[in-house]
Amino acid sequence: DLHPPVISLALLPGSGVFMAVLVQMTITGKSFIGGNMEIALAANLTASSVLGQDGAGTPRFSSRNCHITLVSVKTNLPSSMLPKVMSKFLDSTLQKVLPGLLCPAVDAVLNLVNAKFTTLTSEIPLGTAGTLQYALLNPPVTNETFIELDLKTILHQKEGKEADLPTDQPSLGSLPPKRDAATQLILSANFLSAELSVLQASFNLNISNNMVLGLPPLLTTMLGALIPEISRVLPPSQPVVIEMQEAKAPVVTITREKSFVQLFSTAEFWVSPSDSAPESLFVLDVHSNLEAQFAVAEEKLRLSLALQSVSRMALASSSLGMFDELPLKGVLADILHEAYVPSINRVLRGGIPLPDLLGITCQRVNI
Repeated sequence: DLHPPVISLALLPGSGVFMAVLVQMTITGKSFIGGNMEIALAANLTASSVLGQDGAGTPRFSSRNCHITLVSVKTNLPSSMLPKVMSKFLDSTLQKVLPGLLCPAVDAVLNLVNAKFTTLTSEIPLGTAGTLQYALLNPPVTNETFIELDLKTILHQKEGKEADLPTDQPSLGSLPPKRDAATQLILSANFLSAELSVLQASFNLNISNNMVLGLPPLLTTMLGALIPEISRVLPPSQPVVIEMQEAKAPVVTITREKSFVQLFSTAEFWVSPSDSAPESLFVLDVHSNLEAQFAVAEEKLRLSLALQSVSRMALASSSLGMFDELPLKGVLADILHEAYVPSINRVLRGGIPLPDLLGITCQRVNI
C-alpha cells in the first residue's frame, strides 16, 4: 500500500532537475510466527536528471542517478520476536529491493514528461497559408531559478517553401527581470515579420464600388475629378476596381512605446465596363505605416493593425501616360483605412500559435 509521495524539486544549474521524494508504504503478509505481519516503512528517493535535446530539437530529460535511503522501518511484531540480527537482515534486504522497485518509477515519470515535450515540435497549421514549427536552437540552459529554452521557428508557405529568417539572434540583455512563478516568452520582430510574410498572400483584396460603407464611389467620375487625364479618355460612371497586393514582405518594428508594421503594397486600378473585359489603368506603389496592438488569447498571439499614414505613393506604371498621382493620396488612404486594413485584420484574427510547452496555458498575460 503506497501512500501519496511528498515531492520536492530543485533546478541544478548547468544540468537539469534534482528530485527528492519521501516514499511511504505498508507491506502486509503472513508472519513466520503465524497471523498477519505488517511492515510500515519510509524511504527517501533522490534522483537527478539531465535536460538536453534530441535530434528533432525537442527537450528531453534523462535520468542520471537514483538513490534510496531508508528513513524508518516499523513492524507490528513485538520487539522480542524481532532480534537485532533479523532487523539488520530486513534493512539490508529492503536496501537491495527498493531501488529496483522505485527507481524505474523515476524513468517512467521522465518518459511521460518527454512525451509531452513532443508537442513543442509539432507542425501547426496557419490556416491555409502555411505551417509553423518550433524547435530548440541550442540545448536548454538551467539556472538556479529558471530554465531557458532558445527556440528556432520554421515557417513554411503553403507551397512548401521555407520562409527566410535572419540567423543572427537579437540581444537579450535588456529583458525585464524574471518574475517568480511566471513563464517569460520573447518573440523577435524578425519572427513576426516572417510570420506576416507567410500570411501576406492572404492580404490580397479586390475593392469595388459599394463594397464598404463610407468609401467614396469607385467610379471613373471620381477618378476623373482628381486626375484630368482620366476624364479625357474614359467615359464617366464606369465602375472601378482596385486590386491590392503585397509586393514585399511586411516589416515589424518594436519599440518600448509602440510597435509598427510597414506594408509595401501595389494598388492596381481597373476599369470594368459592362460590355467589355476589365482594363488596367495604372499601378501605384504604396508604402504604409500601421500601429500594431498585441493580445494573447487561446495560446495565440493576436495582432490588430491601425493605419497611421501613407508614407509613400508613386506611379509605377500607367496605360494613360504619365500624370500627377498626388491628388489620389487622400482617397487611397481612406480606402486603406476603411477596406484594406480591416480585411487584413480579419486574416490576423487566426493568431500566431505560441509554443506548446507541457500544456502550459497563458493566464494573466502582460505584454
